[in-house]
Amino acid sequence: MKFMIRAANVGDREDISRLLTQLGYPGTETFMKENIERFLADPNEELMVYEAEGGVIACLSLHYIPQLGMRGDIASISYLVVDSSVRSKGIGQALEEYASACAHQRGCASIQVHCHSRRIQAHKFYERQGFKEAPKYFSKRLDI
Repeated sequence: MKFMIRAANVGDREDISRLLTQLGYPGTETFMKENIERFLADPNEELMVYEAEGGVIACLSLHYIPQLGMRGDIASISYLVVDSSVRSKGIGQALEEYASACAHQRGCASIQVHCHSRRIQAHKFYERQGFKEAPKYFSKRLDI
């Protein structure tokens, strides 16, 4: 299978919305174009896709968080999704390793991922990729 990992573009919005629906985030079609445009305009954001046989079958969003009190920034993966029909074929691994290489090249001290407690299979994947569970993470919902 021929594949490439590349930067996403606005033309990928339908495929990315489809993937996010599989991840449990339906209804993104109405705002996906604007969100992708924001990512593309922000130097601290990367949105990458895994394209195979002419179609997007996975995506990953990566955020660079500048740090004040430590050397090197932190890279954070917020979404990594592989189409359900092709999971467990090394696609997620390839995307994560590519993202880690991007973060390393940018001088980040670490890479992190937030993964919901219900995603047990994803936890196992991240552990295989060398991630360790970190201390508590707190979140506060801001209604928008």
